[in-house]
Amino acid sequence: MNSVYQKVVEALNNHQVIAFPTETVFGLGVFYDDQEAYELLNKVKQRREDKPYTMMLADVNAISTYAYVDKKYQKLISKFMPGSLTILVKSKENVPNYVTHNTGIIGIRVPSNKEALDLLAYIKKPLLVPSANKADQKPALTEGEVKEIFKDEIAVVVPGKISSGEPSTIIDLTGEEIKLVRKGPISLEELNRYL
Repeated sequence: MNSVYQKVVEALNNHQVIAFPTETVFGLGVFYDDQEAYELLNKVKQRREDKPYTMMLADVNAISTYAYVDKKYQKLISKFMPGSLTILVKSKENVPNYVTHNTGIIGIRVPSNKEALDLLAYIKKPLLVPSANKADQKPALTEGEVKEIFKDEIAVVVPGKISSGEPSTIIDLTGEEIKLVRKGPISLEELNRYL
């Protein structure tokens, strides 16, 4: 796998877009602080300008490097992350404004599948990761589907398998209570039970 990872690092350093499996669907990725790659990702995805991307990290402990999390939500994070959960939290100054669309809020996810974690640990830097699809289309669930959808727009596709095919649950943790933004594998009831 290391030779694939080396190609991934090379591609990312050259402001290109990569694809890799997560436990939910295949994702696309660029370095979180690379504006040139960010703009390419928007083009490749045919993404509306008003939809920010999720930042994906290799380790739950790294969340505090990039975001402020209210202490009362720590228990929730310890229980459900890594996993199919994306949290919206206030970003720190080291997250570029274009990433948060000047809102100061970032979505963060720590995946639970081995391929994604190994890749993130190897490149030692967070990625901005949307699902591998064109705007308003179904996300790719296999390496073959990624190649079919994007042809040569993606520099490297990391091989591997997803397990659920259902995008992650998204919750907003910027207020006093949890707000459900997108339904996914983890229900709001389940999350509230842990608070």
